[in-house]
Amino acid sequence: MKKLTLTVVAMLMLVITSRVQAQDDAMMKAWQAYMTPGDVHKMMAKDNGKWDADVTMWMVPGAPPEKSKASSENSMIMGGRYQQCLFKGTMMGMPFEGMSIMGYDNAKKAFVSTWVDNMGTGIMRMEGSWDDASKSINFTGTCVDPVTGKDSNIRQVMKFVDANNQVLEMYCTMDGKETKNMEIKYSRKK
Repeated sequence: MKKLTLTVVAMLMLVITSRVQAQDDAMMKAWQAYMTPGDVHKMMAKDNGKWDADVTMWMVPGAPPEKSKASSENSMIMGGRYQQCLFKGTMMGMPFEGMSIMGYDNAKKAFVSTWVDNMGTGIMRMEGSWDDASKSINFTGTCVDPVTGKDSNIRQVMKFVDANNQVLEMYCTMDGKETKNMEIKYSRKK
């Protein structure tokens, strides 16, 4: 009887160990896929380098836009997993600098992006998808409305016109209505 019990316990241990090993293998495979830069990351890296920017901002819908010049520099960081963009220019006559970190989340199959700048203390967060027909990334997310202290919905479209030109359009929702509040035309510095 003891021999039978030991045999059954040994068999159960073998089955459990096999299942744990299979789960560990599956988990390791998932982590490897999650952490390994792929073709989308290579696509993002093509935009590394220095860019000139023509910025148009609409502070109030219907009012004349504010126009300014800026520059940005993109570089891949963290082993090619994320693209950092350092942005410098002027806004409302004051020096302006900002930084975005954009990545492609292999598990979610989505672009992810954050933005911080010297004219706020919050972090804008967005998630988006690639649209092959328009060669653009369509982001949606939130940023804080400094007047109310509450999150506000935003939308951003990053159009890849060609290897040397891009257009970023930013839309915010005010009083339940979406309005375009910024457009940046990027051209690669030669």
